[in-house]
Amino acid sequence: MTKKRVLVLCTGNSARSQMGEGLFRAEGGDAYEVFSAGTKPGSVRPEAIAVMREIGIDISGHRSKSVDEFTGQAFDYVVTVCDNARDHCPVFPARAARIHWSFEDPAAVEGSEAERQAAFRRIRDRIHERVKGFFRELDAAK
Repeated sequence: MTKKRVLVLCTGNSARSQMGEGLFRAEGGDAYEVFSAGTKPGSVRPEAIAVMREIGIDISGHRSKSVDEFTGQAFDYVVTVCDNARDHCPVFPARAARIHWSFEDPAAVEGSEAERQAAFRRIRDRIHERVKGFFRELDAAK
């Protein structure tokens, strides 16, 4: 069986797409190869690592990658998790289904550490619901 390939994109590949990658891997299991990248990569946010660890998913070994690293590769699904990435996403081969989920950037939240962590948790949970819905829809289509 050929694994389905998923690429999750956002601007910095520091929070939303990193959490999305971890969640797609956890929910999709061995049937999926999952990657994430950014249009302007930075570094993985420690808050993203921390809130993913809370639900048993370790993304501490992830690194921020440029979408350019994936140019010319085939994907079954390209999922953008911010409007900027959707607007600046390079063209992937026609067979890739493009999916857009707009999530606010938890890294942009200001305030106490507790307030920032709460923002990361909220976005993590919203992405997780979308990922679970993605797999429910695929199962229903079988």
